[in-house]
Amino acid sequence: MYVLRLLAVILVIAIGGGLLLAAVTGDKRYLAFSWRLFRYGIVFALVVFALLVLERVAVIPA
Repeated sequence: MYVLRLLAVILVIAIGGGLLLAAVTGDKRYLAFSWRLFRYGIVFALVVFALLVLERVAVIPA
């Protein structure tokens, strides 16, 4: 879980850095990079949450 939290913090820093660079330089590539990171981060978070729910719901006989 700590690894996921660390990845989330790194993702937020990278998105913020891309947005800041887009604002400072005016280059749209940084904005597209931040948007792409945001989308991949949301998809990854949804997959992780789905696996956590599946782990709770699924009864796996031992």
